[in-house]
Amino acid sequence: MKKCLTNLYYLGIILLCCVFTVQAQKAEITKVNPTNWFVGMKNPNLQILIYGKNLQSNKLSLKPHAGVKLKKVHTVENPNYLFVDLEIAKNTKAGNLQFSCNGTSFSYELKAKSAQPRGLSQADFIYLLMPDRFANGDYSNDKFADMADPNHDRKNPFFRHGGDLQGVTQHLDYLKELGVTAIWMTPVIENNQYLTDEGGAMRSAYHGYGFTEHYNVDKRLGGNEAYKKLSNEAHKKGIKLVQDAVYNHVGINHWFLKDMPSKDWLNQWDKYTNTTYKDQPLFDIHASAKDTKEVRNGWFTSFLPDLNQNNPFVANFLIQHALWSVETFDLDAWRIDTYIYNDLYFMNKCNQALLTEYPKIHIFGESAVNTVISQAYFTKNNLAIPFKSNLPGALDFVVEEAIFEALNHDFGWNDGVSRLYSVLAQDLAYADPSKNVNFLENHDHHRFFSVIGEDFEKYKMGIAWLMTLRGIPHFYYGTEILMKNFKNPSDAEVRRDFPGGWKEDEVNKFEKSGRNEKENEAFEFVKKLANFRKSSDAIANGKFMQFVPQDAVYVYFRHTEKQIIMVVSNTSKSEKNIDTSRFEEILKGSKSAKNIIDDVNIADISNLKIPAKGVMILEINQSKK
Repeated sequence: MKKCLTNLYYLGIILLCCVFTVQAQKAEITKVNPTNWFVGMKNPNLQILIYGKNLQSNKLSLKPHAGVKLKKVHTVENPNYLFVDLEIAKNTKAGNLQFSCNGTSFSYELKAKSAQPRGLSQADFIYLLMPDRFANGDYSNDKFADMADPNHDRKNPFFRHGGDLQGVTQHLDYLKELGVTAIWMTPVIENNQYLTDEGGAMRSAYHGYGFTEHYNVDKRLGGNEAYKKLSNEAHKKGIKLVQDAVYNHVGINHWFLKDMPSKDWLNQWDKYTNTTYKDQPLFDIHASAKDTKEVRNGWFTSFLPDLNQNNPFVANFLIQHALWSVETFDLDAWRIDTYIYNDLYFMNKCNQALLTEYPKIHIFGESAVNTVISQAYFTKNNLAIPFKSNLPGALDFVVEEAIFEALNHDFGWNDGVSRLYSVLAQDLAYADPSKNVNFLENHDHHRFFSVIGEDFEKYKMGIAWLMTLRGIPHFYYGTEILMKNFKNPSDAEVRRDFPGGWKEDEVNKFEKSGRNEKENEAFEFVKKLANFRKSSDAIANGKFMQFVPQDAVYVYFRHTEKQIIMVVSNTSKSEKNIDTSRFEEILKGSKSAKNIIDDVNIADISNLKIPAKGVMILEINQSKK
């Protein structure tokens, strides 16, 4: 009897241990991405990433929910991940799905679809800013001890300075006064990165291009709620929101790189391989396979790992995040970073997913190239080539370079303003050049005012071109108050804080009283042209016609049946008289005009006198009387 009791005792211990073992192996779910989804999407398919421990695909189930079907559960190389395919019927109602996985239950919210992207057109004027450098609206979120980079020091050009989304929201009226119709910010998604050694200096990721958690807006910028508030307040004021997308890479501290789903989640090499930054092998009919692979799959930097977009789970993750972002933050357009380094077939798929779901959304990409053919290759084009991009528009780097050539070099057969004319004459390569985004500078380039030698007459000419050429203009923060500097010794010099964005600043250049006379003149010049554009039919909807530059004078038109705008630029160092009979095919007998720049009416435009380095923007009076 005693022996039986002893045996029963040990049997009980064994059973108890088994119970504890089973309990210890209960699923622990750490991440679910996307964090929620939406009903009423045109594409009924959704793939949910589940990350945790003790996940077993055969033990994941979905409680019956009208309109939702669990199609398949995928396992991958790493057992800590499951990828769950759902089909959500169009008439499914918003609510919570109930999942169970190996003894653990969790809810997944389906929200009502509501975003209505407004898109961008030639009527718009985009303002690019770096949130960390623009304005600090909430000092409580300047730094956090629990983040990889806890630093905050405005005296250090490479550290975070505390600007945030609340600061942008607080200055929407300033942007509206200037004539801005759309805000593009460098990425706001969480960059929980350690300081990195770049050129011998330890630098923070304040620029935003190293994502570490796709579904969180960086809390140092205010988090998701601050971004939603900015979107709502901007839209109330008629200002659109452009999100900066990064598909090519992530920050090296991204949560999924600490325990990757599979080795092929990244583009892997036997030894570290950087991209060559050369775009030519991607379209060169003579290119080697090695060169093509290196530019496409090489890493942008050692601390920005290159995502393998040929992995279908990676592709779905990125595409769904784009769609989720549009819905969650009511976005109007996308700017795509480092476009040429992505897998271009993946980019077509991603672009199409956005355009199918939101036909009005505008997408433009950063392809830092120096020829029209290169730029057109990565955009919707008229080229007879095997690969055809579906990207609607490009950041027009070639026009930027041509503008500087026109402003800084003497007129010649291929020099000076002839270069700008020549570049625009090649617009036949694009399917729709009006969708390209023109600019004079950005966060990676020298400041415009410095490049033109701080010459205010050149400044006005460049701004006039930006505001009236075909395409969509974008400005870089501070250009309107003549912020300057070269990238010497680093790009921090062209990313300085906007004066007045911090309460401790000695001057506030958001206010007229804080700007000097020349800064106010610049501000008013930009404001004048930006606000004119809003009501100009020729700018918003007009065709572009240019004439061959003669004697350093460049003339072009924007025109519709309702309005004709004539832009006359004298890039020489001497006054010029211009016989306008040359332009009769579009003037058609019109004799008078109003100069939009100074509101002066010109009774007879048949022989215009224009000063050295002068520019006129003439609204033609189409009455022949």
